[in-house]
Amino acid sequence: MPSRDLGFPVFDADNHLYETRDALTRYLPAEYRGAVDYVDVHGRTKIVVRGQISDYIPNPTFDRVGRPGAQEEYFKHGNPEGKSSREIIGRGIDCPPAFRSAGPRLELMDEQGVQHTIMLPTLASLVEERMRDDPELCASVIHGLNRWMAEEWPYAYENRMFSTPIITPGILDKAIEELEWVVDHGARIILMRPAPAWGFRGPRSFALPEFDPYWARVQESGVLVVIHASDTGYGRYANEWEGSQHETMAFAQPQPFSQALHNDYRDIQDAVTSIISHGLLSRFPDLRFALIENGAGWVPHLLERLDHTYEQMPQAFAERPSTTFRRSIWMHPFHEEDPRDLVKLLGADRVIFGSDFPHVEGLADPVSYVDELKGLPDDDVRKIMGGNMIDLLGIGVTV
Repeated sequence: MPSRDLGFPVFDADNHLYETRDALTRYLPAEYRGAVDYVDVHGRTKIVVRGQISDYIPNPTFDRVGRPGAQEEYFKHGNPEGKSSREIIGRGIDCPPAFRSAGPRLELMDEQGVQHTIMLPTLASLVEERMRDDPELCASVIHGLNRWMAEEWPYAYENRMFSTPIITPGILDKAIEELEWVVDHGARIILMRPAPAWGFRGPRSFALPEFDPYWARVQESGVLVVIHASDTGYGRYANEWEGSQHETMAFAQPQPFSQALHNDYRDIQDAVTSIISHGLLSRFPDLRFALIENGAGWVPHLLERLDHTYEQMPQAFAERPSTTFRRSIWMHPFHEEDPRDLVKLLGADRVIFGSDFPHVEGLADPVSYVDELKGLPDDDVRKIMGGNMIDLLGIGVTV
């Protein structure tokens, strides 16, 4: 049962689904069969990507999953006892139907007191980084996953649950084709990772003018662009400092140096810096970005740095970067962050709530986030807990 009835619609902007075993392969073209597979390793099922066993997700079939909110206290209060990740997360649970299928999930949302959600894939975040040097394969796998999602987690289910097909921007024509396909199938939101686009000429920012034909169609379609934390490849830079060759792993015990780099959120800062400095939001001022599960503690410093750059070279910008940010970007703070300073900085109209349910680092009871908003005016609470997302998607709900 929900912890309480808030008396207004709650929109949770960060929910996750767990993919079925065939999510990446059901619609994979014949020429790419075998690019993704599963094997048994000492009694445990592992995913194989292009012949390489990946440990990115410990249980990629999601038969057993972490208990929702298992790390909630860890993120809120730290780890004074020095427990390992395994000790903090504890024993898993059998994956409930509500984590696998849209119908049961809607029933669970009713029990939780959540009226609307953004529904994000989980395993999908390993794809682009492991296929970065083969953009055609990457585009094919992403399209197959989007087809699977359209069947299993419809993009606008009952006007309450909004699943996020992925756009990988490396090959411009294919990115446009994919965008048009998902919009034709009802997508209201698209998902991108905060990383350079990997195409035939190597990596470069998706905010450069060469991608303008894609962004013109995004703006014309009116879809919301979600940039969500993912495997962005920044682990490769940490590996250079660590002297190692480890792949990014979602739930492994990190090294102190790598964790310190992660806590700076360089990938999302670099993505936002590019979006603004490369002029994407000046060329397409009606684009709307929601930054989800990237934290928000870095925002004040980034805006200060961007505005300082503007003062050094105002001729390179159409307007002050902080003005651009406040117009076009909506922020989702982590549940352990105090949102009040962010509200003061951006205004309550640009802050959105997300629980990261059912992941271990999220909230076990999504509606409980309202407690973090104590002291804010009631109107601001209503906006953050649901009204802003409802307005963004234009779903016609009275708030």
